[in-house]
Amino acid sequence: MTISRRDFLKTTAAASALAALGRPGLAQASTGGTRWVKSVCRYCGTGCGLYVGVEGGKVTAVRGDVEDHNAGFLCVKGALLPQILGAKDRCLHPLVRRGDQLVRASWEEAMGLIASRFQDAIQKFGPDAVGFYGSGQALTEETYVANKLFKAGYRTNNMDGNPRLCMASATAGYVGTYGKDEPMGCYEDLDHADVFFITGSNTAECHPVLFRRIVRRKERGRDVKVIVLDPRRTPTSRIADLHISFTPGTDLAIFNAMAHVLFAEGLVDRDFLRDHVAFGEGTEVNRALADYERFLQAWTPAEAARIAGCGAEEIVTAARWFGARGRRATSLWTMGLNQRSRGTWANQLVHNLHLVTGKIGEPGSTPLSLTGQPNACGGVRDGGGLSHLLPYGRLVANPQHREQVEKLWSVPPGTLSPKPGPAAVDLFRSVEEGKLKCLYVMCTNPGQTLPNVDRYRKAMRREGAFLVVSDAFHPTRTSELADVVLPAALWAEKEGVYGCTERRYQLLAQAVEPAGEARPDFQILCDLARRTGQGKLIPFRSPDEAWEEILALCKGTAYDFTGMTRARLREAHGLLWPLPSPGHPGTKRRYVKGEDPLVPADHPRRLQFYGRPDGRAVVWLRPYQPPAEVVDAEYPLWFNTGRVLEHWHTGTMTRNCAELAQSRAEAVAEIHPGDAQRLGVAEGDLVEVTSRRGAQRFRATLVDGQRPGSVFTHMHDDQRLCNRVTVDAVDPISKEPEYKICAVKMAKVSSGKA
Repeated sequence: MTISRRDFLKTTAAASALAALGRPGLAQASTGGTRWVKSVCRYCGTGCGLYVGVEGGKVTAVRGDVEDHNAGFLCVKGALLPQILGAKDRCLHPLVRRGDQLVRASWEEAMGLIASRFQDAIQKFGPDAVGFYGSGQALTEETYVANKLFKAGYRTNNMDGNPRLCMASATAGYVGTYGKDEPMGCYEDLDHADVFFITGSNTAECHPVLFRRIVRRKERGRDVKVIVLDPRRTPTSRIADLHISFTPGTDLAIFNAMAHVLFAEGLVDRDFLRDHVAFGEGTEVNRALADYERFLQAWTPAEAARIAGCGAEEIVTAARWFGARGRRATSLWTMGLNQRSRGTWANQLVHNLHLVTGKIGEPGSTPLSLTGQPNACGGVRDGGGLSHLLPYGRLVANPQHREQVEKLWSVPPGTLSPKPGPAAVDLFRSVEEGKLKCLYVMCTNPGQTLPNVDRYRKAMRREGAFLVVSDAFHPTRTSELADVVLPAALWAEKEGVYGCTERRYQLLAQAVEPAGEARPDFQILCDLARRTGQGKLIPFRSPDEAWEEILALCKGTAYDFTGMTRARLREAHGLLWPLPSPGHPGTKRRYVKGEDPLVPADHPRRLQFYGRPDGRAVVWLRPYQPPAEVVDAEYPLWFNTGRVLEHWHTGTMTRNCAELAQSRAEAVAEIHPGDAQRLGVAEGDLVEVTSRRGAQRFRATLVDGQRPGSVFTHMHDDQRLCNRVTVDAVDPISKEPEYKICAVKMAKVSSGKA
């Protein structure tokens, strides 16, 4: 039976609201025949708390945790989580490749083969012949073990992950502006904001529980304004008081023009600038306020409107609302800013707006990037699971940081390589070039998610390459390429910590045994360590033991959460760091005297941006630069990709939920009716979208809210790979690919459905 999306959303909205009703009072409690286990949602970086209902050793239900930030509410994906554990395509047994086939094998055979191939590659070609590609979906303890094993055990920094594809520009923006990663505000700021500046985020579909909170604030607040910058008219923009549609990739001009208006109309906080801000250009913090004001003179609303294809008066209105005195402003963004060849600059220009107005570090005033994956913050960004990082704000290239970690890990001086490894795209280019012989992929699906994906799919099947995939599902578009597939435990089948958008760490307790022969990734990696002679380095018998070591590494850093003992995590409904002692309540707003425990009580100013040596945040002079690829006569349409409410990332979980599989499971090409008429395309026609890299066919759908001259499609369909089309150009600072913008052409293939 097929149902309309409208009926589907009405039904599932009611179901997810019901998930908020009632709660067990303890971390593990029983009601009737059901045992309830405290946990966290498996999907996006919102980090919604929930309880897992278990009967007869099976997960039968979930319900929202009313004591967590989500107040018991779950989105439709979270409400249907129990279905993913019993999915028909769960990977239940190890598989090894024999010829063209992946066949069932024992754990002993699979792990023995992996250990042998990795050791042989290191012995013959050196440490950089092996690599690891991880995930913002892995538990913190899992990423920690992988990080320690590869960087200290195998002595290679060939370790990156999928957060490089989604949050690297946000990270680089935070570090460049404040000296440290992660947002300074929290979800509570949504309850106090008078102005919401939402740019590069379809919050309604991608972070629906947070969007609900924004809607409640707008309904209950006095004259609350919502500004949305997005080329498309999305469900988010439907609540906007001002929606600015612009040519893709031109929002840097808009941000600078907003700053121009703020100065021109006296809406800046000069006292805040004097006390808390420095100014930089290029890579150096060597400019003054006067330099910045001169820089902004060229960025008039009229000039930005000319570049961006929007109204100059719209830019002026946005700036006036944002800068209005006595009004609190919160900015929200995600992949629309991050997945860009100038994503770092775009992030920094949003931070600029908060710094020049002083609207930062107060309830309702904060820049708050929204994270796409459940543990991209805690496990990868904080835990150092990228090629240039070490745990908790330390850098591979910094000799003092390497020395600190070597001592904490009890390894000889010089163990850690000083050379940062390749970022995600370059990691797979190393496979393509034959430099990287063995690659271990955990809890992610690069055979579908990498930009210009056919290039890297070919690399993963290159002769001489050895690919290991650990995943809860098979086949995926990555596991089908593997030499060994390991069945991984999923969500409620294992225990560990997640860290979400607002620096909130939460414990997922194991509720049931893994399906089939599946094992937690933590256990698999510890086994690999022992088999490759690294058992002394990786001695852990449980995630609890790894957590104790993690607490030692974070102690004394800007990420200090040593008060988050395992016992406290088991009882708490989320804890926000910094949290440096067992009795500390956690920190809602960083850098604020009297709130952040890392700011001295006698500090003379309201804020101390202690990530930087001078304690000042940086306003950067960043001009507009066009995307890596722009439209032309041959490829006249802008191409953009994203998500829908019902599906998440590559769809391996959501397509296994019966209700979700009935709604928008097929990716379509959304085009404006005017473009469709010009191209001779009708609703439901099969069209081919072609870029300079590849082509993919989709069914066309006509959408009035789609900006003329552009095409939008979805990333979750494993049969219609939008990333055959996307460009693999990257931001030079963050190394994040430009998924959101490239040039394409479209042609009708046939009438009717694909």
